[in-house]
Amino acid sequence: MTADTTPAELEQALADAAGAAAALGSAEPAVRAGWIRAVADALDAAADELVPIAMRETSLPEPRLRGEVGRSTGQLRMFADALVEGSLLEVIIDTADAQAKPVPRPDLRRVLVPLGPVLVFAASNFPFAFSVCGGDTASALAAGCPVIVKAHPGHPELSVRTAAVMIEALRAAGAPDGSLGLILGFDVGVIALKDPRITAAGFTGSVPAGKALHEISVTRPEPIPFYGELGSLNPVFVTQAAIDARGNDIATGYVGSFTLGVGQFCTKPGLLFLPAGHGLQDKLTEAAGGVASATMLNDRIKDTFDSGLDRLGKVDGVRVWSAGGATLLQTTVSELLARQDEILEECFGPVSIVVEYDGLDELRSAIAAFDGNLTATLHAEESDNELATELLPLLTARAGRVLWNGWPTGVAVSWAQHHGGPFPSTVGSIHTSVGVTAARRFQRPVAYQDAPDPVLPAVLRDANPLGITRRINGVISQDEVER
Repeated sequence: MTADTTPAELEQALADAAGAAAALGSAEPAVRAGWIRAVADALDAAADELVPIAMRETSLPEPRLRGEVGRSTGQLRMFADALVEGSLLEVIIDTADAQAKPVPRPDLRRVLVPLGPVLVFAASNFPFAFSVCGGDTASALAAGCPVIVKAHPGHPELSVRTAAVMIEALRAAGAPDGSLGLILGFDVGVIALKDPRITAAGFTGSVPAGKALHEISVTRPEPIPFYGELGSLNPVFVTQAAIDARGNDIATGYVGSFTLGVGQFCTKPGLLFLPAGHGLQDKLTEAAGGVASATMLNDRIKDTFDSGLDRLGKVDGVRVWSAGGATLLQTTVSELLARQDEILEECFGPVSIVVEYDGLDELRSAIAAFDGNLTATLHAEESDNELATELLPLLTARAGRVLWNGWPTGVAVSWAQHHGGPFPSTVGSIHTSVGVTAARRFQRPVAYQDAPDPVLPAVLRDANPLGITRRINGVISQDEVER
């Protein structure tokens, strides 16, 4: 058993993080990148120790967990590369122009700087990729912010060991003490969130918990940004032409997606919209019936899933098509619109709803019924291009990632990825928790006006001594600045 963090231990963690902020934030990008790569190397080396712990605490299979370790370390190395290249700092230089109209322009040099210590609430469903060594931690460290992780109670032993590996790697690489800390306990995260030394927070979890933590963040004496990923239904819409071309593949692909990871992915497709008369019921129920029962992450999630499934099964107009390892429900758009508050509520686990629509007007109405989502998917054919041109803006208004002929589970870690969306999928729809731009959540811009070159941060000096990419008078360049 792991013990909860004591008040004295929490105070020490907060003090250590605050003490590390200046040194971590002022370190040259390449130096910070070296610290981050050291963490990635250490995690890879410790995988044989960490994965069995994760298997025992989460019931997730070994291949999935080893893949998560690789995703986490790959993400760390991607941030390191971005630091060395310079884009993570978004350096912009506009040199003085005495002839500018309507008034002369001063010399302006802008760079992103770290906010300070960040509190990360770890998630349960990805014990590596969204936990202690996950994207929030990686992006905050890359931004130059010390991190305190509030461990998820679903995998406490793994959290402690992962943090120990990372802290030792940071220390051995020369990072300041306090760059990473771990706290455990039900109330300890709330206490930390209220502490004035915490400057931002990241969270992945339920809507009620996320809303409560967000309220604390914005009502502090000094409000701080809270980046919460709360809930998402991730609807999938299919045209008749797509059914005619590859209906069976759509049916099996959909079942495979909503049952992946026992339905415990934040991008699980919760609803599949099919045209009336689609003829896929047999294929769908066959595929769902072939899904074996599997253990969920923990008893609390299982209990919540069971109660949510029971609630959905009692909604008028919702019918059970298949039950067992995966549950498939069915309704129509008219019934959904009549009871949308009951039907459009996330049920985290291996259940999804087929919704049958009758014509384009019902499809439009169905899209309009949704709140914000991480993803929205359209399965269509080339003959649907005119229809797709109309539907894609409607989907864009409801989601942060719009997919064409794919499935939303599986989130590529890349520069262009956006893992966010309108509320309640995330609290801040302009930000992502996956990919390089996730670091932007924990940075703020500072512009220096007419400052002498020797006193400027190295990344802003004329000679560009670090050789990073900068935007100079509107042009991306690695050149020196000519005044």
